[in-house]
Amino acid sequence: MPPTLPEQQAAQSPATREPGRANPALDSTEVLDECLVVDACIDRYLWALYQRTPKEDTVKTQEQRKVTVKRKGKLVNVTRTFAKLADEDFSWKDPKAAETAGMPLVDYVLGGMDRDFKLRLFHLLHAAEQAGLSPGITSAFRDNYRQSIASGLKAANERSYHGGSLRGGYGHGLAADVVSVNGATRAQRLTASETFWKWIDAHGKEFGIGRPYLGRDPPHVAPIDGKEYADHHPGTKARQVVATAKPRHV
Repeated sequence: MPPTLPEQQAAQSPATREPGRANPALDSTEVLDECLVVDACIDRYLWALYQRTPKEDTVKTQEQRKVTVKRKGKLVNVTRTFAKLADEDFSWKDPKAAETAGMPLVDYVLGGMDRDFKLRLFHLLHAAEQAGLSPGITSAFRDNYRQSIASGLKAANERSYHGGSLRGGYGHGLAADVVSVNGATRAQRLTASETFWKWIDAHGKEFGIGRPYLGRDPPHVAPIDGKEYADHHPGTKARQVVATAKPRHV
């Protein structure tokens, strides 16, 4: 199990500050402080970003209402279905999935990711902090069960690149959902997230990461040399081996 942040270090690290406060760049020495194993450093940093991020979304619900309409000159009552947008707090979903899988939450969320992709994600989000942004992670690895309780536009349970069984399962998750935590309200964080996503579009390829779906699923990021990205970006070649872009030194 990756080590958790020591209390004193957590209090000093910008990655653990309350959402709604702009976070200055996180210095590499803070990420690596008292850390002897690179994988543990990466997990520690990504876990801090995951913990500080509100798990919130907008979902489309349907409700039926009786309305009166005019048909052939007569007023008749009919039942119509109306779509309605509602806020959803999905912070319970990862813990429930981890409990179902019988493992600690941090092992479930981060341990299920492909190691090379996780390294790329670390460098991307670290660079975003250095650029004055405030990145956060709402979702990383998702198995079939976790995908089954996801909402909105999504892949079939076993086909999710987050870690569905037909994509390799645990240890092979090749997707994450990232947002900005900067802002006191959800509307403010959404505006900040849009700025953050544009930054990823401009700089993500430097780290081998891109947004496959753009406006259809803005937070979703994946390797640019993976099949998912290639399928949605004509002209991009997917590679058998994910590790093509040279990761920067930690």
